[in-house]
Amino acid sequence: MKAKIFLYPIIIKEIYLDLYGHVNNAVYMTLFEEARWDFINKNGYGLDKIKETGLGPVILEANIRFQKELKVRENVVIESQMLSYENKIAKLQQLMIREKEVCCTAEFTFGLFDIRQRKLALPTPLWLKAVGMES
Repeated sequence: MKAKIFLYPIIIKEIYLDLYGHVNNAVYMTLFEEARWDFINKNGYGLDKIKETGLGPVILEANIRFQKELKVRENVVIESQMLSYENKIAKLQQLMIREKEVCCTAEFTFGLFDIRQRKLALPTPLWLKAVGMES
């Protein structure tokens, strides 16, 4: 099964820039996280659901590759798609795309964290739907 692709358009704002006039490396991580929260919220798994269930996402590993410089006021789309979900461990790819050019690639390993038991949990059907893995 191929996972759903989520698109999140952004404009590169002045506050994202470093002294060199391009996007600061830490901002990429923030923008990728913003896109992840956007799609899980739109799919019924926002902060209220996390508080209700005691289950929420936790990043275990991040790998990011900066390929092309992003500059102020450029239009970018963050494309997010699950690569796999095996047992309690998931992999997600996120791309920052300017027009048709991939400018940054990130891969995140994450899981569903049980806030009360302080350990990873098996994904629930609602969580799988939220991340685009429903069949």
